[in-house]
Amino acid sequence: MSVNIRIKSHTFAPMKKKTIIIIATIMGISFLALLYLQLEYISEMANMKREQFDESVNRALNQASRNLELNETMRYLEKDVAESARRAMLNDSLGNRTNQPDAPMQKSHQFSVVGKDGTIYSSFELQTMGTKPSQLPRALILRSDNASLSEASKSMQEVIKNRYVYQRALLDEVVYTILYSASEKPLSERINFKLLDQDLKAELMNNGINIPYHFVVTTQDDREVYRCPDYTEEGVKNSYSQVLFRNDPQTKMGIVKVHFPDMNKYIFSSVRYMIPSVMFTLILLVTFLFTIAIIFRQKKYSEMKNDFINNMTHELKTPIASISLAAQMLNDQSVEKTPSMLQYLGKVTNDESKRLRLLVEKVLQMSMFDRKSVAVKKKEMDLNELVETQAEAFAFRVEHTGGRITTEIEAIDSTIYVDETHFPNAISNLLDNAVKYSKPNTPLNIHLRTWNDDKYVCFSITDNGLGIKKENQKKIFDQFYRVHTGNVHDVKGFGLGLAYVKNIVALNDGDIRLESEFGEGSTFTIRLPFIQES
Repeated sequence: MSVNIRIKSHTFAPMKKKTIIIIATIMGISFLALLYLQLEYISEMANMKREQFDESVNRALNQASRNLELNETMRYLEKDVAESARRAMLNDSLGNRTNQPDAPMQKSHQFSVVGKDGTIYSSFELQTMGTKPSQLPRALILRSDNASLSEASKSMQEVIKNRYVYQRALLDEVVYTILYSASEKPLSERINFKLLDQDLKAELMNNGINIPYHFVVTTQDDREVYRCPDYTEEGVKNSYSQVLFRNDPQTKMGIVKVHFPDMNKYIFSSVRYMIPSVMFTLILLVTFLFTIAIIFRQKKYSEMKNDFINNMTHELKTPIASISLAAQMLNDQSVEKTPSMLQYLGKVTNDESKRLRLLVEKVLQMSMFDRKSVAVKKKEMDLNELVETQAEAFAFRVEHTGGRITTEIEAIDSTIYVDETHFPNAISNLLDNAVKYSKPNTPLNIHLRTWNDDKYVCFSITDNGLGIKKENQKKIFDQFYRVHTGNVHDVKGFGLGLAYVKNIVALNDGDIRLESEFGEGSTFTIRLPFIQES
């Protein structure tokens, strides 16, 4: 009994670029939406805190203004009571010396005031004589139609009631004094600024605000009356105003303006815990974008390596096939082995072996650059001679197209210190590219030039070939990169030549740049430090 086991292999195709873009777009939009919501939440919280702050400050200023008016009223009341007491004591002393009553007695139908000596004064008589209630002794105020003294002892309720009438009259007098006397004084005399500062601080703390503030008091026409000792202009743009003595004539009113230097810190203190959240979201967003960039770069390198493998396969097939065919012909007994045939087969085998060795050598060279294990052996060389030698080596291939290669040697100081193996190969690669990418059915002309530029010696290769589009010029020195030519594979190569040239020039302390017009040709310029002869 036999059992057949079939193993099915699974191959995983690489993710398509379109799929990566869709996923990246969805994730990017999600991150941005999350960041937007966080910022909106912070903004709403800050606005709410600002509204609460405004309401608290305005409430505190309003109460401080009211306290200021109450303090002024109490001050005048105390002053008036003290003055009344003084006058009463004076009248008492005078009455006792002269043994005269306080005033003549008259009848009244409203109320009467009893002096210490028993004399009764009616409210009408008081008005007629122009006497204020506060100027009389503090006696019992009794309501009586017949002005009878015996009714004074009826009840304590009558005493309290009559006492209220007296105090009300006293308060009315104070109000009249404030209206006609206090409002005529300047603000600097009406306001106790130290007490106002204390009231402001107390009311702000009662409303939950305990941060530094500065205030200034001005008139209605913006003339400054007072400013706090530590006053600064910081935060003055967001100041709060409150009218002082709002019931006075407009010209007599004052304005207190308060601003908070640390207001923004206070408002955003309630949302500061959200700042780390926003920062972490930004870090995640940047990390995500960086990851997507790496994915695209790796995908690009993967595609370039796949192209490289395909190109390498095509490149290696030709010499291998040629060598294999020559070996078959040598082993085929039916083929006549004439001297000319053997010479031809030997030449083919040798040429294709050299070609195969060069292809493998290019791959190994770039592998060494990837591992950063290139051994550079520098020696002094003459750039002018090197250019002349390379021009002679490529003269036959250029003339085969119907064109020619020319040199223009202008460098006076041309001694350079470079690798004796790799640097000539770099120049050879540039010339080889000029020949490869020449226009079909068009004579190729190459111009080599050397010159001095400050402390550098420069070398350029100019051709009239296909040229390179601007969008490809930045990538032309990348490893494995080749300019796309569609499905046409008439130009052989791995996309390693210019990457090799750039690395070699950099290892020899030089730089290379490209100038090209598509359809017009290209110019590669190399600049190297020269050795000054002592």
